[in-house]
Parts: sequence; C-alpha cells; structure tokens
Amino acid sequence: MNEPDSTDQPQPLIAHLTELRDKLLRALLAVLIIFICLFPFSNEIYGFVSEPLRALLPAGASMIATEVASPFFTPFKLTLWAAVFLAMPYVLYQAWSFIAPGMYRHEKRLAVPLLASSVMLFYAGAAFAYFVVFPLIFGFFTSVAPDDITIMTDINSYLDFVLKLFFAFGLAFEIPIAALLLIWSGITTPEALAKKRPYIILGCFVFGMLLTPPDVISQSLLAIPMWLLFEVGVYFGRLMQRSRPPAKT
Repeated sequence: MNEPDSTDQPQPLIAHLTELRDKLLRALLAVLIIFICLFPFSNEIYGFVSEPLRALLPAGASMIATEVASPFFTPFKLTLWAAVFLAMPYVLYQAWSFIAPGMYRHEKRLAVPLLASSVMLFYAGAAFAYFVVFPLIFGFFTSVAPDDITIMTDINSYLDFVLKLFFAFGLAFEIPIAALLLIWSGITTPEALAKKRPYIILGCFVFGMLLTPPDVISQSLLAIPMWLLFEVGVYFGRLMQRSRPPAKT
C-alpha cells in the first residue's frame, strides 16, 4: 500500500488557506514582474504577433485602430497576456507545490513529467498556431477578398482573433495528457478509448468548428492535430499500463 511522504504532516485549515494565499501572491508577482519588463516593448510584441497578417496584406493595405484608445490598450492587453503566458511554468509550479504534500510518492513520480509535458505541449500548440496555422488562414482570407475591397483589419479585433486561436490550439495539444490522466486514474483504458475513435474524430471536428473561424481550413488544422494527439495519448497509455507492476492479491 502506498503511503504519503513521511515528512508531510496534517495542517489546520487556516494554515492551508495562508499557504494558498502565499502561492497565489507569488504567482501574481511573477506575472507582474514579467509584465513590467515587457511593457516597454509592447508595440514590438504586437508587431511580432501581427506579422503573419501584415506580411500578406496587399500593397497599400494596413491595420487600423477604430477606437481612440486602441493604440494604447491593445498592445497593453497583449503584453499582459504574454506575461501570463511566459509566467505559466512558475504559476503551475506554485500550484504543484501546494498540492504535492497531499500526494502519494507514485503519484508525484507521474505528476512531475505530466506537468512539465503539459506546459511544453501548450507552448507547442501556440507555436503551431503562429507558424503554421496563421499564415495559411490569413493567406486564404486575403486571397479571396474582392478586387475592389481594401483589407484594413482593426488591431483589437485581430488580437481577439489570434488570442482565441492561441488558446484553442494550446488546449488542443493537451489531449495526450488528458488521455493519460483518464487511463492512469482508471476511468478508462486504452482499448476503450480506441473503440471510441470514430466518436473522438467527430468530436475533434465539432470542437474545431466551435473554436475556430467558420472556414474548413482552420477547422481541419485544429481537428486533425487533435485526432493525432489523441492517438499519441492512447499509445503512451498502453505503454504506461504495461509498465505498471501487477496488482497484489
């Protein structure tokens, strides 16, 4: 039978709440410090994020600001999100350090690589969206515009659009972690997940339809990687099951 770490001692509720407050304050402080460091470069950061669209705009076209405060608040909002994005490993570490004392040793051995993998997969999803999906989507949108229409995208609308895609692809790339957690917790098995493959594929395309713009290209670019990542999760789930020691009777 697995036992918690011998050094872990029960704590009263007030102590847990105090510790939770300290962890939250540390996480918020990390976000604030990164934001302060990035804010002087907020316009450059927006320029980097908007480059996939600006590079495809026809000659004479440009992005515009339709609201008086947009030239300030739009890069400000993007910089804040960038600070949260960069601080996420430390934020997750604070969450981990809060819940780890209550976990068994074998749970900790699995949770650490899963936590690290989830961060890397989220970053990989965002990078996939920026370097692969954005050029294809914006290339399609700009190529089908009527000849007498000048493309002039609002900077705030563009930011809302790309943030939605960043988080959609970041979350979609977490599918292997979700599958492994379901298998590890005993909720399902790799064989049961494999039998549900047709429903999973359908669900991926429905998810892609809900979280991406209403065009087949962006929906497929989200749905197909989700399906492939599901297969990766099932594969590693089988490996995890094989490596488990047999249950004692």
